[in-house]
Amino acid sequence: MNIQSCRQIPMAARRVLLAALLVTVAAGTGRAAWAQAVAQPSAGRPLIVFLSDFGTLDDAVAICKGVMKTIAPQNEIIDLTHQVTPFSISEGARMLLRTSQYYPAGTVFVTVIDPGVGTSRKAVVVKTRRGQYFVLPDNGLITPIADRDGLEGMREITNPAWVLAGRGSSTFHGRDIFSPAAAHLARGEDWTQVGPLVATPVRLEVARAAVDAHGIEGMVVALDGPYGNLVTNVSAGDFRKLGYSLGDRISVGLGETRVTVPYARTFGAVRQGEPLLYIDSRGLVSLGINQGNFAQTYHITPPTTLSLTAK
Repeated sequence: MNIQSCRQIPMAARRVLLAALLVTVAAGTGRAAWAQAVAQPSAGRPLIVFLSDFGTLDDAVAICKGVMKTIAPQNEIIDLTHQVTPFSISEGARMLLRTSQYYPAGTVFVTVIDPGVGTSRKAVVVKTRRGQYFVLPDNGLITPIADRDGLEGMREITNPAWVLAGRGSSTFHGRDIFSPAAAHLARGEDWTQVGPLVATPVRLEVARAAVDAHGIEGMVVALDGPYGNLVTNVSAGDFRKLGYSLGDRISVGLGETRVTVPYARTFGAVRQGEPLLYIDSRGLVSLGINQGNFAQTYHITPPTTLSLTAK
């Protein structure tokens, strides 16, 4: 559009065009700034993000934090959660994948979900190509991160200077190995000194949804916090292949249970107490009840099978 043609547009319309242009520029700038922010190391000392299946009924979390703070007193520790289903490597891996994308390069994630504690499984430090560090057991927890971000390297924690001196418990590596190693990293020590390179991480077998002309066979993999919404492994892209539009009703198989629910954009699109199928903030198919608890209402406990028929 040239200057002459712009002058022919009424003033009110010019204001609308200018506002739209400013919004577009701001949105683009915001996305670019966010991408740059997460790619750059955090200012000051790196964050430590702590994830476990310890729960909060006893002193395990506090002990691990005490170890980290003794070694790296200036570093902030953020609790991701300590309510992972006990021993659920797949749930921990899913939470790491979702959360880590919102933290800057240099962040140290210490993750203790370790049903093989004290066995031959390795305790490792992993550095990703995004510049983040993961201190965890080599039991598959890193698989989704490796697939998304790529790995710069992985090293076994064997250097005695990086573990808790005088401690050798075979059942509390969260205290004795993972917490001190994370703290040494966070205070700026060279991660290559932690121990020898490990060529290949143990991989977690992740269930994939199967899509064909008849529909989708997937899984309910988790519940969304206290709300009882069902989190599935069916992506929005795969769901769109079934041909449904907002407002359509869909027959859904959940194990031995079958329900028919509307496809809606958000909870408020249905009446209070009514169920719906929607695409959640992860970009996955979910099922919920507006101001209710889907899992309790329909007696669903993950993991369970999910089937969606094509329109």
